[in-house]
Amino acid sequence: MKPAKNSYILPKGFKATGFKGKIKKDKLDMAIIHTETFAVTGGVFTTNKVRAACVKRNKELLQNGEGINSIIINSGNANACTGQKGIEDNSRLAEYLGNELNINSSGILTASTGIIGVKLPMENMIKGIKDNRTELTENTKGLMSAAEAILTTDTFSKQVSVVIELNHRSVTVSGISKGSGMIHPNMATMLGFIMTDIVIDQKLLQNTLKKCVDNSFNMISVDGDTSTNDMVIVMANGEAGNRTVIEDSSEYLLFEEALLSVCTELAKLIAKDGEGATKLLEVEVYGCGKKTDAVKIAKSVIGSSLVKTAIFGEDPNWGRIIAAMGYSGADFDPERVSIHFQGAPGYVCVMKNGEPCHFDIDSAAAILKEKNVYISINLNSGNSKATAWGCDLSYDYVKINADYHT
Repeated sequence: MKPAKNSYILPKGFKATGFKGKIKKDKLDMAIIHTETFAVTGGVFTTNKVRAACVKRNKELLQNGEGINSIIINSGNANACTGQKGIEDNSRLAEYLGNELNINSSGILTASTGIIGVKLPMENMIKGIKDNRTELTENTKGLMSAAEAILTTDTFSKQVSVVIELNHRSVTVSGISKGSGMIHPNMATMLGFIMTDIVIDQKLLQNTLKKCVDNSFNMISVDGDTSTNDMVIVMANGEAGNRTVIEDSSEYLLFEEALLSVCTELAKLIAKDGEGATKLLEVEVYGCGKKTDAVKIAKSVIGSSLVKTAIFGEDPNWGRIIAAMGYSGADFDPERVSIHFQGAPGYVCVMKNGEPCHFDIDSAAAILKEKNVYISINLNSGNSKATAWGCDLSYDYVKINADYHT
């Protein structure tokens, strides 16, 4: 597996574009991803009981086993909690794009992100589709413009591409995502769209996506909120021409590694770009008796407001870490726990086998001044492990969200 030579590329047969639908003032706010060849498609969606029209429709289409040609995405408006009109508008977008591309609307997924409870400016959006659908392109520019168009409070676009060799065929896995606030495990205010030209069965693709999401997007947290619109979609159009991958084969394991790599890098970019964030925080829990307990602990630490504010303040207050572990619901022995801070300046042990370590405060503070902060937690009780990613909680987070609507 290797990064794509041109950094970010579309897999064979895919086209993309980003354009202005006049939802936001003078910014790209709509995107289309398209493949002429039907793509087997998998999806993972928000766990929030309040779900936007796009989430409901997409789940139904994928459950019916529909082959997918396109995804149309908008930012700036979530089209959530907008009643029957919102449902109709969501379907109308797919129908209109279908007419423009001469494909059935049942082969078109929709995605929205932005403010909840506001109806879509449909006439502006339809005009945007009509004026720009011919701009769909296979080159990097199309992928980059689509990645920009799906952003809301993000400060940078997020895209990742990797290339693998299967049966002497080059297979590309590329993804774009957005997310900055309302980010919490079990899907948050984030969208992820992954494209690949691999030949794979739909059920195996769905199961692989779910596994990869559980170890990537579901292991990040910015602020503890889970949104109404979250989804990760993967489309595989088979244009690479490889032999159909079989579960547990060496080819499948390589594809799984590539998909997990793309999901993980996109998830880390979301955590890094948390609203008002100044640091990326990575928490690794290992030496655990059960994987489920390692996951609970990692998520609890990464989601703790007190841990996040300590990281922002560059304060090595490890008591907040062990406290977050204690209320995580995980089964572990506190008297075996060891905790370390790690970064470019070095490695500092703050707790060993359940007892405090004598450590140099200045050395620990130097680690916490870094943009990337790593916390290592050893439970000394087994072989299971889990890693979660998040960010610090700053003054700017409050400022951004206090006037989000206005």
